[in-house]
Amino acid sequence: MDGTLNFKTMTNRRSFLYQTLATAAAVATDSPAFQADTWGENLKMPDLATFGLVGTLPKLTGKVVYLDFWASWCGPCKASFPVLEKWNKQYAAKGFVVLGVSVDTEAKDMENFLKKTPVGFPTVLDAAHKLVAAANVETMPTSFLIDKKGMIRAVHRGFRASDEAGLTAKIEALLNEK
Repeated sequence: MDGTLNFKTMTNRRSFLYQTLATAAAVATDSPAFQADTWGENLKMPDLATFGLVGTLPKLTGKVVYLDFWASWCGPCKASFPVLEKWNKQYAAKGFVVLGVSVDTEAKDMENFLKKTPVGFPTVLDAAHKLVAAANVETMPTSFLIDKKGMIRAVHRGFRASDEAGLTAKIEALLNEK
């Protein structure tokens, strides 16, 4: 296992069809939910409230954010959660937020995962796959590290235990920026 799972091949056909339709609808309506240039390093993070996520979004303005796309069926996602929770506890007082985005199509799948792997950081559901499609996420987990100004500073695909030190260094560097 290389620490990633392909989202498109792991989701069921109905889910993939829904994602495709949502993306097509966004493109056809010129929706802000689908802007190819909004997701990547050194680009502004779009307003997450425009994507129809289920759950409460935390205040992100002025914070360093680790936006983590995950799924209940993803082994590397499960392995990453203890590290995300550790960062959440260690850096929250310094202005750091972990925000989990479940791409499960059923809320019960996300809820069952969170019962087995409880965390203190906020998690929202992207059952309609609008956000995951806009971000062009193809592997689980995929994370975006966002600075205090709302700029995407790093994109990380997959998760292996050996990733923790490098990601921690990036988080600390962003927290220390003026």
